[in-house]
Amino acid sequence: MTVAAVILAASAASALSDAAGRVSVRRIAETAWAGGAMPLVVIAADPEGRVGAALAGSEGVLVPPAALETGPAGQIVRGMRAAVELVASSDAALVWPARLTWVDAETVTMLIQAHGLAPADVLRPRWEDADGWPVLVPMSLLETVAGLAPDRMPDQLIADLAAAGVPLRSLDLGDPGAVIDRDTPIDALPPYAGPAEPLSAPPDWGAAAAEAPDDAAPVGVRRLDPEAR
Repeated sequence: MTVAAVILAASAASALSDAAGRVSVRRIAETAWAGGAMPLVVIAADPEGRVGAALAGSEGVLVPPAALETGPAGQIVRGMRAAVELVASSDAALVWPARLTWVDAETVTMLIQAHGLAPADVLRPRWEDADGWPVLVPMSLLETVAGLAPDRMPDQLIADLAAAGVPLRSLDLGDPGAVIDRDTPIDALPPYAGPAEPLSAPPDWGAAAAEAPDDAAPVGVRRLDPEAR
């Protein structure tokens, strides 16, 4: 089972915003990787090359955004299609706005586990009384997402999927970072509680990473431009 992360930055400034001393998209990419997501697609404009520089040496793959007129749905679709191009076996994507920098890696792991138990469902983390991000969207819904209105914002798009009859489940994973964005300093967050109990036996996410030597040289940023093909 392969679940991608699609990290969405509305602008280069958003991608590069500070998150406790780290660049937002770099921090999110590292959290997604630690939680078991792969591939990691970062949708962001990069006119000065600074986003690419921030991702250099990480597993993040920088992909230019879709045309503005396609709206948020177009950006999500661009990321999902890029994920499939990078890893053909990708069967879901964690749609992740770049402002949500404090998500815990365990939340990523739990969403992936839940997807294994309910592969047709859209899955959304919940903290207290609020639904948050990232939202896991099965790749089987890619064309459905592509057909959604371009003027709908991300929360509205998830509601539109539910209105269309797509199963939508909110999971209380005890993670305030799924709801509280980077405007709140990380040391001001309520404590992470975690889920009450595991959804299934935890997978061995460290196996692939263990195969790489500790002294492996960092690689440069990887880029994928669908329009250049």
